[in-house]
Amino acid sequence: MSKVIVFLADGFEETEALCPVDVLRRAGIDVVIAGVGSELVTSSHGVTVKADTTVEDLDSNEQFSAVFCPGGMPGSVNLSQSWSVNEIIVKTAQTGIVAAICAAPAVVLAPLGLLKGRNATCFPGCESYAPDMVFSKEGVVVDGNIVTAKSAGWAFDLGLTLVSLLKGNDEAEKVRKAIYYKEKI
Repeated sequence: MSKVIVFLADGFEETEALCPVDVLRRAGIDVVIAGVGSELVTSSHGVTVKADTTVEDLDSNEQFSAVFCPGGMPGSVNLSQSWSVNEIIVKTAQTGIVAAICAAPAVVLAPLGLLKGRNATCFPGCESYAPDMVFSKEGVVVDGNIVTAKSAGWAFDLGLTLVSLLKGNDEAEKVRKAIYYKEKI
């Protein structure tokens, strides 16, 4: 069974975090929300979310099917400054999927070297965090095991793309139809 870790740090963007979590859970995927430093994490718009656990309490030997970093500021910077988050991302990248949206591809993934030689997208204006990268203008980009999305407006598409990668196109289509989302993925 697939297990996905979603990292939340103070200043995360709530739509980018919770929309993919909802879509993944609707597909029956085991999603664990892990807060950086606390189970209570406050978004960039003042919404406090109770995480399932903290990053620090995760078992560092556990294998995850995927990890996901939502964007938002200063949430992305806070994720990038967590040794535990970085360690789990790098470890998961060896065998699983690494996903990020908005600022997180440029702020979190690029400094770890995970975007080198890959096609990726990020929120317009965040390119300056990864000056050696040329980012795509696409909404969602899949390059091997790295999945990136541009912004909150692409959160459903990102969630459905992850479902498709983890459980297949048929499962993604079932979820899309169940929520009456706009178009086939």
